[in-house]
Amino acid sequence: MMVVRWGILGTAKINHKIIPAFQASTMADVLAIASRSVEKATQAAEQYAIPRNYASYEDLLDDADVDAVYIPLPNHLHLPWSLRALQAGKHVLCEKPLGMNADEARQLLKASQGYPAQKVMEAFMYRFHPQWLQARAWVQEGAIGELRSVHTFLSYFKDDADNIRNVAEYGGGGLMDIGCYGVSIARFLFNGEPKRVFGALEFDPQFGVDRLGIGILEFDRGLASFTIGTQLVRYQRVQILGTRGRIELVIPINPPPGEPSRLVLQQGLAVTEHAIAVSDQYTAQCDAFCQAIIDDTAVPTPLEDSVCNMHILDRIKHSAAAGNWR
Repeated sequence: MMVVRWGILGTAKINHKIIPAFQASTMADVLAIASRSVEKATQAAEQYAIPRNYASYEDLLDDADVDAVYIPLPNHLHLPWSLRALQAGKHVLCEKPLGMNADEARQLLKASQGYPAQKVMEAFMYRFHPQWLQARAWVQEGAIGELRSVHTFLSYFKDDADNIRNVAEYGGGGLMDIGCYGVSIARFLFNGEPKRVFGALEFDPQFGVDRLGIGILEFDRGLASFTIGTQLVRYQRVQILGTRGRIELVIPINPPPGEPSRLVLQQGLAVTEHAIAVSDQYTAQCDAFCQAIIDDTAVPTPLEDSVCNMHILDRIKHSAAAGNWR
């Protein structure tokens, strides 16, 4: 069986989840990692038993043995390094959000069309977890009646100036970091695009990034909303409500990979809790992307979907600035 050989651009903290998950895939071989620091590249390679390390991203892209790259860099570097990777002949799995705005997402979509043999995908890993596949199946099967409302709540506390989420020029802020999930989840479940959106954002006076926000998305069949915070107690939950029932995802975004996930299903007055088999969503995402490469088929989440998600994020920003629906 063909194995996709991976290179990792950067030594981001998320690598402690990504690299072991990719190494657990039977279709992936983590061959190389790069950093702009020799010390960091060497240390990461030793820590994760990666055969090759490079002191520049360019050197990794020049490695002809690397088939695909994973890009966990800060948001403002997603577009330029995705483009560089495409030009180097690599498949690209880029962390969310795909760029700084919808225009950047469109640039990557247009550029990718010039490289039809190469796969490019935004890494919304939650869509590959069995708990989300089950939740969406229940919605589509009518287990909760007609879908009418989705609410997502995501928060954590980060108030250090060195954190990239608090650097405005890097594309920091809660909307880009976790608000993108609220938008993606709503679109994933309603299986469509909102007619109009509304947003309200509170900005940190020191960092100039949004630290508290809400978004409302109006679909043909109902409403979705999300609340996000980067200086709140750590919490996450998703509620999906229909005319005859409700689904609750207890840990919707980063369920522990070694533990079963919990789904609550309410049908009428009857409430049942369902344990979902142990799964690492990052491995599942890697498997799906590798399979698309091996079989030369479309990636599970096309870039057109990513452009739509970024477009909604832009509209929410504009709504928050203007104080009206967009």
